[in-house]
Amino acid sequence: MDAFITRRKRKSSPEPALQTNRTDEDDDGEDSTDVKLAMLASLHPEFDQETLLDLLLAHDGSVQATSQALSARLPPRKSVAGTVAQTSLRSFTLEHAGNSPAPGAKRTKLLSRKGATLHLYDPVDIAEHTPCTVLLNFLPADEANDLLVELLEESKTFEKITFKLFDNVVSSPHTSSFYVESYDERDQQMHEYVYNGARLTDVRKITPMLEKVKTRVGEAVNREIAERIRTRHGGKKLKYQSPKPWCPNAAFVNCYNGPQESVGWHSDQLTYLGPRAVIGSLSLGVTREFRVRRVLPKDGDNDDNTNNNTVSGADAEGQIAIHLPHNSLLVMHAEMQEEWKHSIAPAAAIDPHPVAGRRRINITYRDYREEFHPRHTPRCGCDVACVLRVVQRKRENWGRYFWMCHAGNVPGKAGCSFFQWAEFDEDGNPRFPRDSSKGSKSK
Repeated sequence: MDAFITRRKRKSSPEPALQTNRTDEDDDGEDSTDVKLAMLASLHPEFDQETLLDLLLAHDGSVQATSQALSARLPPRKSVAGTVAQTSLRSFTLEHAGNSPAPGAKRTKLLSRKGATLHLYDPVDIAEHTPCTVLLNFLPADEANDLLVELLEESKTFEKITFKLFDNVVSSPHTSSFYVESYDERDQQMHEYVYNGARLTDVRKITPMLEKVKTRVGEAVNREIAERIRTRHGGKKLKYQSPKPWCPNAAFVNCYNGPQESVGWHSDQLTYLGPRAVIGSLSLGVTREFRVRRVLPKDGDNDDNTNNNTVSGADAEGQIAIHLPHNSLLVMHAEMQEEWKHSIAPAAAIDPHPVAGRRRINITYRDYREEFHPRHTPRCGCDVACVLRVVQRKRENWGRYFWMCHAGNVPGKAGCSFFQWAEFDEDGNPRFPRDSSKGSKSK
């Protein structure tokens, strides 16, 4: 791969005794990373240690190939509304001065290891190695600024969501609100829809700028869906992926105030979106890391051949960090919720945004499908609309969907053992039993 960057743990003290009459074979030998960095720093003092480490890893640890690549001019960084977006390292990996292949340059291997984080900056690499597409500078600058200002004002009255986790009542580490297109839909959301076993208390009618931007997001997401099907899936949509146009009709808006506000590893709920859901996520304000990791079953061997891609267990246990600057649109494609988990990681520090300060506003536009309205989906013995989930932990029935009681997530409520396998046609439309309230009492 072309532009993976990792932060390997460095040794506490460098290896002594640098040799001056070295060969390329010596270059790729057993020298520590610190020794190689010291050599590169002496040859290219204009580059900082982080850049040198990035490029060294991109060239499989070869000092010679890295030095040849560094002879080319450093690609410029583009400033976007107070943030900095790093360009791809692929030009160092594959090209040198004169735009011809650098001698000895190799295609970089996947460097993921358990506990390691790989950082991706280039949209080409993000699309290649994750189920996501990133569009930088998505909106006209003034439109992005107007939307940010509008939502910063809205966020002053956002709430934390409270739910039950392992018999403990907890609150989300950031604030949020939910926006729909009409007051009728607002009433439905507050009285018919269930999230984490409970009703939402903060549901609002969509704001003027959210409404205006929604059209742009819909057009862009549909283009990216078509492009991914063409380039990644041989022109065929995934099984259960809806062939209909993606039509955003609701939006969760989250506010992360400061570097420590975050959200842990999770997959978004499919209950009202259906299988193979697509989500359009727009970031405004400070840059934060959006991390993703592949989900593999824990039992059996460690190889997963889903969609004809083999991913080793070590790679799956690593993380990929996607840096989302102000005014960037992230498309989570149809592989995302079933096969990957994502999070917003806490940060040691952040670069303030000139308008948002320490805050990041994130809008996740969603397509709520009528066929998955709570009036249609199964209800358990608690008379609560069930949640739709997918088997992710065990190889047995891995990737199969099921309905289950979610009342147990409500503080003060136990819930029941309702369980029912979910069935869909090829386009992800639900097939419900005649009496969907009767399910198995155990898995």
